[in-house]
Amino acid sequence: QVQSVESGGGSVHPGDSLRLTCAPSGGALSRYTMTWFRPRAGKEREFVAGNNWSGTSLYMDSVKGRFTISRDITTDTVSLQMNNLRPEDTAIYYCAIRYGGDVSQTAADYLRWGQGTQVTVSS
Repeated sequence: QVQSVESGGGSVHPGDSLRLTCAPSGGALSRYTMTWFRPRAGKEREFVAGNNWSGTSLYMDSVKGRFTISRDITTDTVSLQMNNLRPEDTAIYYCAIRYGGDVSQTAADYLRWGQGTQVTVSS
């Protein structure tokens, strides 16, 4: 079953921006850790950004200063604002969720995943 729905992906040029949105099902966002991952060929999914219920946010080094994760309790959504996009950002982005705790950067620690949304950055 699909446990969250991602949207907002698309095809853009380098330097453009996108805003991804995740709409999780089955839990209160205020008590959950919310994260974004993207695949790596032959490897475990790569951590991109995460935010826990207390407001702590973490980012992978290559997106610091460009991406911002946020949550909106009113609409039960989490978003990833992606600015100054680069071709190497091209990937399917997945929303992953777990209850409480710190932000884990290990994909295997998450059991609730969305179906992904495609981001393509090219000239």
